[in-house]
Amino acid sequence: MSGESGTESLVFIVSGPSGSGKSTLVQQVLDLPGTMPSISVTTRFPRSAESTGKCYHFVSDAEFERMIARGEFLEHARVFGKYAYGTPRRWLDEAQAKGLDLVLEIDVQGAAQVKEKLPGAVAIFILPPSRKELERRLRERGQDSDEEIARRLAKAREEILAFNRFYDYCVVNDDVTRAGREVQAIVTAVRCGSARNRKRVEDLLASFGGSSGNG
Repeated sequence: MSGESGTESLVFIVSGPSGSGKSTLVQQVLDLPGTMPSISVTTRFPRSAESTGKCYHFVSDAEFERMIARGEFLEHARVFGKYAYGTPRRWLDEAQAKGLDLVLEIDVQGAAQVKEKLPGAVAIFILPPSRKELERRLRERGQDSDEEIARRLAKAREEILAFNRFYDYCVVNDDVTRAGREVQAIVTAVRCGSARNRKRVEDLLASFGGSSGNG
């Protein structure tokens, strides 16, 4: 069920430790009709296969600070004390204008900020099946040193500890096909229970005429 112009867009947050496979599952959500992604802004340099505007908008530290000063972010944070990441508020405005639901792929810090500003946002946490499997995935990527992998594993523990504070659902990504069905099912269930659907009930009752009370 896609959003409709003039109705409130739903916001879905997807988070998970590095190596949990959250990007793949975010794509499963975006395969549903009526969804659109946000594109994060970052100060890190593009990797070899990346171009600006596809997964990220790459900006300088100075421009990032100007965006903070102008109040342009729904959330922003500095990761591992190095590069900054942020979600521009304009994606929510665009989703609202188009009648679509917005999907954010952000970390726990970002999720906490968005949930504070948008309490109705639905947060989904992607869990790896085990610490051992998470480490295997990180090493298999071949992108990080042993020191960096150890840091990512420590951060993963901190992120998992934050689950009960900020997240509404969790999906264990031990089988990507099953996990993909689960994240899609969560989105579908939330849509069916949203105020948008309750308004449809009211409109349908009004079409019958008479009182909408019981009896």
